Amino acid sequence: MKFNEILSIRGNFLIKATPFLIFISSIVVFNGMVDDWGRLSGSIDNLFVFIRESLWPPDWSVIEPQAYPICTAYPLIDFTCSTAWIGLLETLKIAFVSTVFGMILSLPISLLAARNLNPWWLSYSSRFILAAFRSLPSIIWAIFFVILVGFGPLSGVLAMTVYTIGYLGKLQYEAIEGMNKTPLYAAEAMGLSRFETAFQVVIPESANDLISQAIFMFEYNFRHGTVIGIVGAGGIGYYINLYLKFLQYDKVIAYLIIIFIVVLLIDMISIFARSFFTEEGDMPKPSWFHVILPASMIKK
Repeated sequence: MKFNEILSIRGNFLIKATPFLIFISSIVVFNGMVDDWGRLSGSIDNLFVFIRESLWPPDWSVIEPQAYPICTAYPLIDFTCSTAWIGLLETLKIAFVSTVFGMILSLPISLLAARNLNPWWLSYSSRFILAAFRSLPSIIWAIFFVILVGFGPLSGVLAMTVYTIGYLGKLQYEAIEGMNKTPLYAAEAMGLSRFETAFQVVIPESANDLISQAIFMFEYNFRHGTVIGIVGAGGIGYYINLYLKFLQYDKVIAYLIIIFIVVLLIDMISIFARSFFTEEGDMPKPSWFHVILPASMIKK
């Protein structure tokens, strides 16, 4: 057997064995992190006791109007005066505003960070800025802005905007770098400047990906917007933290169920919305039934 054939056989073996070796390595590392596996022995029983005695049934008084201030809504929609509605609405506002601001501010930086548009020194310096923004989680940024500007949704908007710039900027410059090079060659042949190339060629060619990423970012910001309220940055997280301090877990689980339902609704809406900005060739756009139900349950 030739030496090249032996190397080829060994190479194929390593490629096939790599996933197994990675899995075994993760087991070994995980085992080294746990000092006593016996602690898991009573965990299931403890979970059921906690659910039965503290969580269930949920306290749905969170969707009832607040005692103060007095609700001025119509009787049929008095739930709009509840803490659940007020918190959710504020969280959605924080997510929406921070997504719009973050996209507007991140797009110019991502254009500078794209290696197929700029020299390496400009690209990597722009990436350094984006990495600095997303290096801290949104809740840490929220704590920082709460210290600077105080409690409330303003801190939440600033925190989520900063994190959105870093997170969305990375998605944007990766989409820009992955675009077809033919339009760039054509723009160079036409003598377009970098500014003209960016706004007349790159953004139109990457528009589908950029819009889809912005919709995804809104989903992400809503989920994390429920967390930053815990540190006083507004949103429904404020009420969750309030009831956690008073050990009223039945109200907390009611909030979590409401958040879960809203997240599912946003996810279905975003799937439908993203379908209009995704390249699918001649494939028809999905209907709401395709979004809600699996394809196997829908008769053609």
